[in-house]
Amino acid sequence: MKQFHSSDIRNFAIVGHGSSGKTSLAEAFLKMGGEITRLGTIEDGSTVSDYHPSEKARKISIHSTPLHMEWANKKFNIIDTPGYPDFIGESLSSLGVVDLALIMIHASNGIEVCTETMWNNATSLGIPKMLVVNGLDREHTKFDEILIKAKKKFGENVFPMQIPVNPGPGYNQNVDVLRNELITYKNDKSGKMEESTLHKKYQKVVKNLHEDLIEYVAESDDGLLERFFEKGSLTEEEMRQGIHKAIQDQTFVPLFCTSATSNIGVRRLCDFIAKYGSSPDDRQVVIAHNKNGDNIQVLLDGEETVLQIFKIIAESHMGELSLFRIYSGNVKTGMDYYNSNRNMNERFGQMFLMNGKTKTQTQQLFAGDIAGVVKLKDSHTSNTLCSGNHVTLPKLELPSPTIHYAIVSNSQGDEEKLAVGLATLHEEDPTFEYRVDNEVKQTIISGQGELHLKVTTERLERRFGISIGLEKVKVPFRETITEKGHAKYRHKKQSGGAGQFAEVWMKIEPKKNGEGIEFTQSLVGQNVDRVFVPSVKKGVKTACSDGILAGCNVVDIKIDFYDGKMHPVDSKDIAFQTAGKHAFKEAFLSANPCLLEPIINVKVKIPEEFMGDIMGDISGKRGKIMGMDSEGGFQLINAQIPQAELHNYATIIRSLTGGRGLHSESFSHYEKMPKGLEQNVIQNRRANEDE
Repeated sequence: MKQFHSSDIRNFAIVGHGSSGKTSLAEAFLKMGGEITRLGTIEDGSTVSDYHPSEKARKISIHSTPLHMEWANKKFNIIDTPGYPDFIGESLSSLGVVDLALIMIHASNGIEVCTETMWNNATSLGIPKMLVVNGLDREHTKFDEILIKAKKKFGENVFPMQIPVNPGPGYNQNVDVLRNELITYKNDKSGKMEESTLHKKYQKVVKNLHEDLIEYVAESDDGLLERFFEKGSLTEEEMRQGIHKAIQDQTFVPLFCTSATSNIGVRRLCDFIAKYGSSPDDRQVVIAHNKNGDNIQVLLDGEETVLQIFKIIAESHMGELSLFRIYSGNVKTGMDYYNSNRNMNERFGQMFLMNGKTKTQTQQLFAGDIAGVVKLKDSHTSNTLCSGNHVTLPKLELPSPTIHYAIVSNSQGDEEKLAVGLATLHEEDPTFEYRVDNEVKQTIISGQGELHLKVTTERLERRFGISIGLEKVKVPFRETITEKGHAKYRHKKQSGGAGQFAEVWMKIEPKKNGEGIEFTQSLVGQNVDRVFVPSVKKGVKTACSDGILAGCNVVDIKIDFYDGKMHPVDSKDIAFQTAGKHAFKEAFLSANPCLLEPIINVKVKIPEEFMGDIMGDISGKRGKIMGMDSEGGFQLINAQIPQAELHNYATIIRSLTGGRGLHSESFSHYEKMPKGLEQNVIQNRRANEDE
């Protein structure tokens, strides 16, 4: 492929809810651009972008896939993204590196939860948006209803560039508002079309819409607005400039009509993106940070190279492929670039333009372009690589995990392979997280949903040749006291040789939540040599770590070692460690001990009709509603729920809402557990210890 200037590049992501037609539209784009000769289908697993085995098996997009084509002397860099919440991180990282978001809406299902999620995320990133109502050849389409709701949810500036004439089975005609004509597409999936004069019944509607369009365009620029008032209309060139600016300013949001699987409406969409769509020139400046953390401008036409990695793909035959966007300068093979996040140099080897698993090698690319490079040594997602002045671009913002499991190796000796595998998969997908939790003694994996973790663990087993199992995550309960306590414990041991003797007198009292363990000594006189104070402290530390009621960490207690006894021969370190440990246990049990449980902040976003079900479920989980709000057509519930009640909560939310609900979690605090439930936990923990 020839080299393109930034003004001739169109970087856009196709985003939206699952099954809205994103992959099918990407396929139709490639057909129109001549990259493929026939349309693949999701059903037979023949699409260019869904080429991974897990995608073909499940018939859904799991990974973001970079694609490219040429249209009207413009280069299209297209990223086909997943639409299911489990893989939302792929979509968000893609939005972070494009200049335009194509948001898909299913013509029968209408605006769904991930439709709005993608809209909000594109808005927060300052990315212009276009809407595409797809699947208008299906039964029970509702274009008029979608348009009304889109205006209500996204703003009155949502504007239909087309109107479907015959939606439903046999759909092949759109009224083109911009051209004021009827477009009829051939039903052979070629994308070919014929233009003709509008029927009278549409002329008045289109005339009014066309006038509205001119007003939207004029309002985007004061100069155009003056000319509009002077002449009452705008020239074609003024319209072109105005439409482009209006899209950048989002003073109007164009909406298009398609059936991607039939390749209807796609040609006009290609034309519009080529003529009016965002280019890297529309993001001339991005903000980075220098070595001192100060803001610094990265200019598109700057001489120094600045690029960011936004995704890493493991290719079995070539190693890791790092996908990147160039924000300044140019990139050549054989050149060294500095990774400002890792403080090291990377040499660029082979670079590729990609259409799924098909890769075309390239030697040089310029600012604004997107490509991949293989075999970087130690560069990761969100890392900035640069020449000259060392700058760092902001990290791509990704969602926090919503579901957690403990992972174990089923075979001894595979622990190292498991560790390597977890690190590799996190590298490829930063929304998949793992950590070793020493408090509960488990390796915990976290993701965006059950399907996300299922797909990831399947890849783990397949790629690294290990057998794994998943367990429920243990809740990190903690133990503390509610009253003062004390104890006197004597440790005496005589076993034929050197004996052991220590006596420890100890007082304890509760501290405020979060203040931790405080150990003091108030010894007077010579009953105990001060050399044994660290031994007692060590014994107490062991007891706090091992737990007393249920094997959980002990927290928020003040301990005072105030007296005791020793023996001139038999008193030694181990004796006072033992005495200190047992004295603390006895004092702890005398001070009305209790269990503390972690409380989690939960934010739920749902359509209004599910409010009753969700609030009832929260109540059934011992949760407290902390507040409610509305956002568009969705309700936001803020609640606090004990962690013990949240296993598989992401799955429960989706089940209760038909897949239309989302939630997020964050730790809030610890609080005292109800006595009845506390006893159950203690009994279960002790039973497990006995096994």
